[in-house]
Amino acid sequence: MQIDTSLLNHFAIVLVNPKFAENIGATARVAWNMGLSRLILVRDSMPDYETMAKMATHKAVHLIDTMELHTSLQDALAPFSLVVGTTARRGRQRLLEKNPRTVIEEILPHIANNQIAFVFGPENYGLSNDDLKYCQMTSAIPTADFSSLNLAQAVAIHCYELYFGIVHARKDMQPAPQFASTFELEGMYSHLEEVLLRINFLHEKSHTYWMNNIRQFLNRVRLTSKDTNIIRGICRQFLWHQSHAVDQKDKGNNST
Repeated sequence: MQIDTSLLNHFAIVLVNPKFAENIGATARVAWNMGLSRLILVRDSMPDYETMAKMATHKAVHLIDTMELHTSLQDALAPFSLVVGTTARRGRQRLLEKNPRTVIEEILPHIANNQIAFVFGPENYGLSNDDLKYCQMTSAIPTADFSSLNLAQAVAIHCYELYFGIVHARKDMQPAPQFASTFELEGMYSHLEEVLLRINFLHEKSHTYWMNNIRQFLNRVRLTSKDTNIIRGICRQFLWHQSHAVDQKDKGNNST
């Protein structure tokens, strides 16, 4: 029986500043084994091609040939409307992580109408809090004791769960709507931040803390493009009114 894996085309593996070219090649190999064909690298420059290609083997070297290179994570994630960050680190500023199987179960209804990215951090310290601000969900692989896994191993586990979930997905599952892209969300957050600074809601010491909390709250809502446009419209109107009020005040002061 022919298995429809076309939904896998909606996914990309994003590697943030990997240290070793071998791990990039190994990642390409496991991704292709599970039917994923889009690999994105966030790094200042491309690592040694031959080293990556050797680990990818001839069957997956085309993923290295077509791999996208971006110098910033925000640019790399611009077209994606659902972003899953992978992490083994915990902290009060971090999203509550779930295991890969639970994550896949939750995103299955969203696949048909959305582009989804799985983001993996550097081998030595993983994704930073600044990286995770772009993520709507986080995934952590449960281990018995020693939590550190090789980068390609972590990618393989997530790719397997994804492949298994799609192959065995319920046929009658109702697809969810298309969400706002990272590009749209970041534009909205910039507008919100400008308004909150203008009304002195954000202060120097707690600025990052409150913006992270606002991001986490709105990420849970899963905003659509229309939602972000409404919020940005409110922000623009607020900023216009405040600027207009200041101009009127200045005119009044000058006339006296």
